[in-house]
Amino acid sequence: MRDDPPPAASIPPPLDGWFAARGWAAYPHQLALLAHQGDALLIAPTGAGKTLAGFLPTLATLSADPGDGMHTLYVSPLKALATDIRRNLSQPVADLRLPLRIEDRTGDTKPATRARQRVDPPHVLLTTPESLALMLSYPEAPRLFAGLRRVVIDEIHALAESKRGDQLMLCLARLRALSPGLAVIGLSATVDDPQALAGFMGPAGRPVPVLHAAPGPPPDIAMLDTAAPPPWAGTGGRFAVRDVLRAVKQARCTLIFINTRAQAELFFQALWAENDENLPIGLHHGSLSRAARERVEAAMVAGDLRAVVATGSLDLGIDWGAVDLVIQVGAPKNVKRLVQRIGRANHASTAPSRARIVPANRFEVIECAAALQAVAERDLDGEPRPPAPLDVLCQHILLLACAGPLDAEALFTELRQAGPYATLSRADFDACLDFCATGGYALRAYDRWQQLTQRDGQWHLRDPRRARDIRMNVGTITEPAMLKVRSRNAHLGEVEEAFAATLAPGDTFLIGGQTVRYDRLREAVVQVTPQPAREPKIAVFSGLKLAMSTQLAARVQAILSDSAAWAALPGHTADWLALQKRLSALPEPGSLLAEIFPRGGRWYLALYGFAGRNANQTLGLLVSRRMESAGHGPLGFVATDYALLIWSLDPVTDPAALIDRQGLTDGFDEWLGNNAVMKRAFRSVATVAGLIRPNLPGARKSGKQATFSSDILYDTLRRFDPGHLLLRITRAEAERGLVDFGRITAMLDAAPRLHHIRAPHVTPLAAPLLLEAGRVPVPGSGQQRLMEEEAARLMAEAGLDALG
Repeated sequence: MRDDPPPAASIPPPLDGWFAARGWAAYPHQLALLAHQGDALLIAPTGAGKTLAGFLPTLATLSADPGDGMHTLYVSPLKALATDIRRNLSQPVADLRLPLRIEDRTGDTKPATRARQRVDPPHVLLTTPESLALMLSYPEAPRLFAGLRRVVIDEIHALAESKRGDQLMLCLARLRALSPGLAVIGLSATVDDPQALAGFMGPAGRPVPVLHAAPGPPPDIAMLDTAAPPPWAGTGGRFAVRDVLRAVKQARCTLIFINTRAQAELFFQALWAENDENLPIGLHHGSLSRAARERVEAAMVAGDLRAVVATGSLDLGIDWGAVDLVIQVGAPKNVKRLVQRIGRANHASTAPSRARIVPANRFEVIECAAALQAVAERDLDGEPRPPAPLDVLCQHILLLACAGPLDAEALFTELRQAGPYATLSRADFDACLDFCATGGYALRAYDRWQQLTQRDGQWHLRDPRRARDIRMNVGTITEPAMLKVRSRNAHLGEVEEAFAATLAPGDTFLIGGQTVRYDRLREAVVQVTPQPAREPKIAVFSGLKLAMSTQLAARVQAILSDSAAWAALPGHTADWLALQKRLSALPEPGSLLAEIFPRGGRWYLALYGFAGRNANQTLGLLVSRRMESAGHGPLGFVATDYALLIWSLDPVTDPAALIDRQGLTDGFDEWLGNNAVMKRAFRSVATVAGLIRPNLPGARKSGKQATFSSDILYDTLRRFDPGHLLLRITRAEAERGLVDFGRITAMLDAAPRLHHIRAPHVTPLAAPLLLEAGRVPVPGSGQQRLMEEEAARLMAEAGLDALG
């Protein structure tokens, strides 16, 4: 087995000569990581060469002795990032004429190449968490990874925020067992809690050493000056298209970040409509075809584009030196994400990144000001990690069983070496193993869910032929069913199946920045024809559902309550808040503002809790149900990140009674059991755990089929096995992710005082809420009373009321 070189204080030859030939000098943190032995987490600003730092020990070792087999495994959250790293690493390897092979292994890698890599691996393999899990599922895995010396995890903070990170840490535990002495290096530029992240990646949850690079200069970031103030409502930011285009013209290359795919399509279209000079501008998001994304990436690398409109698909890592301006359209919702995006500009640690923010509405002006404040103070937000997910653990057990027999005792010990699972209880482990073996109490009579069997004290796949099915469904990303969109022979991208179901022949929609006409659905492909002259519908992309972080929400409240802080706001926003203060009140930390006012024959209740859109949506459902029980006749509500507005026929005289914590909790328990939210969460959990397999050889399930199957399973388990493992996981995930009930209780804890204002009319702060889209009607006594009143007016108009 190859040994890594002894610790060094400087870059060894011939790498030192290669650096010198380029006029480069190594950063102190690069030298520190080169000298470091064992695991480490390196935190360095964007442009400070952290990826090169992660690979320097590999290049130093392999330049002296290439040896055979895989030496280093690089894992990133994005396939595009792996491609970019391969291109950058290939340069020193070619220049130094090193006999090294550097390859990627992702979902885009050809099957023949993947098969060859299992028996003849490269020296450096660049991959993703899903592909690594797949490689570990093959019997060749022990031999393939036996000589592995280093694992480099790029953008580890992004992985740690989702189940992909949990899956990766389980894979690391297996790699440590296959190759003792393995060194794992985590790389990140945006870490809110370094010790927590160090514990996440450390063996058995023991934090690894943390190395910090110099932070670099503060960014040049501000709100973009716009000719007109933002509208009172809306999230698209299209009012500022001309201002954004003017900034693009003044920069060399600009990345324009939009929070959702649908808004990115609309903004791109609006930008092109104003682009009289035909500046080359691209579009990049996850629903476009791989070929379309690669064309944009290649054009960026070549310096052929002046701007790219993008979503989170370009948040991470790819080094485009030409980018000198980042524009964030819409409030960032999360300071850490904003810092990550800012770092795409002037990708060098010695030059400040230049960025501008475009708030899409008046509330977002305040949120953007709060975000700018946090960036200046280098205060990154973050949420505590939830308990390690057991559905991921179930999938991991099944994948390992594909590679060979499992000893339960040894496996339990190995799993607890994964940082997130360091405190895994034996009871939870046994429950996962039993689920994999039998499907659980209510399903154990069905062969299809009996996936493991015990022989000679070890657990085996019950039917080895099932390994193919398990591997075809690897991963933790569960999204709505997507259908390919094709124009003649060109693959344009994908749209959600639910959106495609709403289309009739002749309907038009936007995809890839162009308007297309829907022709027909054939063999799960949406066939279209370009139709540029028609006004399009917009594809309902799932994208990334962004929610304002709790830390950013607290900063927004602090600004609202401190009139001295309004000096940092545009004059139109400061005047708006001053008017609100005179006529009503402003939300303050420690209290919950509730406004009640009449308008147009209705009564309105506004609650300013700043709990995030999901939580306020849930609160709207719960409070409107309580208003129905109290006879107020609720008619509907609308929720934003900042507030909840409910309208009803009768006024609420005691808001405190509606938001009593125990009453909300009881109502939540009753509401959640039969709610579609639970079924949606169950479908995701059951897919990750392997109960439902949407991808099967020659027979992909449609979204409707998968939903139908999962709904039947959910109802069956609730009736016959209410304590089933997957129901337990589903409950926890629904509370946390889809409905954010925890943020409702946290809001009530943080605001023990209720400030109740009864205003004579709509207030300045509530008026924009009346313009918000996404209104939710509330069926019940209010709607019934309206119909009865309308019927009475009709009868009176016709003179029939006198007839009795």
